[in-house]
Amino acid sequence: MDQEFHRIRRLPPYVFEHINPIKARARAQGVDIIDLGMGNPDLPTPSHIVDKLVEAVQNPRTHRYSASRGIPGLRRAQAAYYARRFGVKLDPDTQVVATLGSKEGFANMAQAITAPGDVVLVPNPTYPIHSFGFIMSGGVVRAMPAEPSDAFFQALDRAVRHSIPKPIALILNYPSNPTAYVADLDFYRQVVAYCKRHDIFILSDLAYSEIYFDDNPPPSILEVPNAMDIAVEFTSMSKTFSMPGWRMGFAVGNERLIAALARVKSYLDYGAFTPIQVAAVAALNGPDDCVSEVRQVYRTRRDVLIESFGRAGWKVPSPPATMFAWVPVPDRFAHMGSLEFSKLLISEAAVAVAPGVGFGEYGDQYVRIALVENEQRIRQAARNLKKFMARAGSGDNVVAMKQADGA
Repeated sequence: MDQEFHRIRRLPPYVFEHINPIKARARAQGVDIIDLGMGNPDLPTPSHIVDKLVEAVQNPRTHRYSASRGIPGLRRAQAAYYARRFGVKLDPDTQVVATLGSKEGFANMAQAITAPGDVVLVPNPTYPIHSFGFIMSGGVVRAMPAEPSDAFFQALDRAVRHSIPKPIALILNYPSNPTAYVADLDFYRQVVAYCKRHDIFILSDLAYSEIYFDDNPPPSILEVPNAMDIAVEFTSMSKTFSMPGWRMGFAVGNERLIAALARVKSYLDYGAFTPIQVAAVAALNGPDDCVSEVRQVYRTRRDVLIESFGRAGWKVPSPPATMFAWVPVPDRFAHMGSLEFSKLLISEAAVAVAPGVGFGEYGDQYVRIALVENEQRIRQAARNLKKFMARAGSGDNVVAMKQADGA
């Protein structure tokens, strides 16, 4: 009876389980940790959305069980958003499901479509649920390059030719968490054409569709003609409207996949609390100036991060989208790997980042930095980092630091 449960055996410890205790111990000792690790937005939800929640919750009828698929008004609002933003027409009754965030949507879709041993193609590095949703469902994950380049298509063709059984689905995530890669419509056209030829479903994570920093908004894969035949896309209100704790997201697209997801969800939940869904309608149908303001905040923080960390001696590549920077571990610390380097940053610089290995083994020479602290705190992190870099000096000093800290 001491043997670990089958599905738990397939799950490694969540990367933050290694980092959080170290942060907690430092804070208990009075250290001011600047936390750029978890992608937890710090911006307040816009007031008109909160006001609608307060109004709706006053009605006792909204305290009852809700609708697992999402209330009709919410599904219509999401369909209207896709029409405005992407020029994509959706049937809110058959092609839209509201989810408890995109993370829950992915996990339940994996349960809906995966048989034991099914092969799923997943980018590496990527957001963990993209892999582990299918692993928990008994599937087998085959790694794909995360960057939308020629190498992606070469790897896709190899995977289809050499996987037994043939892959059932391909996961895409652009703009990407954690790498911030962005794909264009030409890339999506090629992916759709290939997957249609080989009868492979596409599950696209578009959670960061509205957090971009140039003049070209990221497209939806559903803009490609006939993509709806094989594709479903997941979106989230967490970042767009600063609503992470509200747990509101969507799956839209292919009717067969949406029906499968809805059927699984009908056994597992009664949907989000109705007032939250009503407030989400107000967000989707309301003014979008609040979305532009959120985008500008992240753009400014990105620029401050690049400038201040660069002066501290750590070059940060400029992300074109998302609320993250995907940053190589500095050369002098590269031998440590991302997890040990992240631990060292907490103990020696009072700065927390997310180890890249938590997003897949191919991320181990990177860390993810989240833009979840204000400009002053980012600059303070850079000052701490500069002192740390000066103290570290040589690799021998780094080893001494680790030994002194017990890392």
